Amino acid sequence: MKFRCERDVLLDALSTTGRAVGGRTGTIALSGLHLELSGDALRVTGSDLDLTISQTLTVAGDTDGVVVIPSKLIADIVRALGPGAVDVVVDGDEVQITAGRSEFSMRTIPADDFPRLSQPEGDEVTLNAADLSAALKQVVKAASGDDSRPILTGVLLAAEGEGLRLVSTDSYRLAVRDLPGTSVLSGDQSVLVPSRALAELNRITPVGDGATVSLRLGERDASFEVDGIQVVTRLIEGEFPNYRGLIPDTYPNELTVNRAELMDAVRRVRLMAQEATPIRLNMKPDGLELVAVTQDVGQAQEALDANYNGDELTVAFNPDYLIDGIEVTGGEEITLQTVDPLKPAVMRGADSEDFLYLLMPVRVS
Repeated sequence: MKFRCERDVLLDALSTTGRAVGGRTGTIALSGLHLELSGDALRVTGSDLDLTISQTLTVAGDTDGVVVIPSKLIADIVRALGPGAVDVVVDGDEVQITAGRSEFSMRTIPADDFPRLSQPEGDEVTLNAADLSAALKQVVKAASGDDSRPILTGVLLAAEGEGLRLVSTDSYRLAVRDLPGTSVLSGDQSVLVPSRALAELNRITPVGDGATVSLRLGERDASFEVDGIQVVTRLIEGEFPNYRGLIPDTYPNELTVNRAELMDAVRRVRLMAQEATPIRLNMKPDGLELVAVTQDVGQAQEALDANYNGDELTVAFNPDYLIDGIEVTGGEEITLQTVDPLKPAVMRGADSEDFLYLLMPVRVS
């Protein structure tokens, strides 16, 4: 194999695909990137078997071939090179990388040891990239990062009316986003996609006008393709929790407040919410007061103008989860709907019904 490529273009491909390399113990081939050159098309692939990312880029090809190169080392080398063209030559079990006066050589990994990766065979569906990206930003963060509970590490994609619903929860908060008019699934069909894969997809998804993402759903995996980059992931098997039962039917109390002002105030008060201390929201007809008290450290409080309908109420929340909810809820104003200090609260954009963020309160004395 022999080709030439601009450093920045090559580095971008190595970095993007390298994010799928998990370094499974005892599987040397999966610690490498699979490079396949055909003409001027170079396809770079990284995988840990659960997640696979491939990118095809145009290079100045000379000799076709296939090679597997240690992922981190090749990316570090290319990153360290000066700007300009990079020459890559594979000779036997060695690869040579040259740019300007810099020359590197490194041992390759046997290409036959790299696993054959299957492709989902479902029908292709085209999604609006900007809409999908906005939805993923709102729901992915609420998924669990605890692999001991794999069901909660996924994002549920389910048919909802004439559109698509995305749902995630880590049992402390719940995010639900609807994409009306986006027909991906039919009837009561649903799939559970690992949040890690969707986070990687969101990193590469353009948000410009007219950009699209191609989706294929197989029986056990899903494929997303955008701008020459393909993300393939295994689906999570199992039953997603009955999230509908978590959302109260009615809310006697509703607070409406400026989103940016609330965010700034929470971040300030949070400085005194140390040692897992929650932030208390004191909601009254004349406004909102935020309070954080950490024993032997100090306290902070701040008042905000807000519209409140309901009984005077104090509800406490984990500050990190509260900030996450404010960040992903769109609009100039947000509403916080509550029942009592111990039941879930729901945050929404004041002008949007397509997204809700449910947050479990913290019990305080």
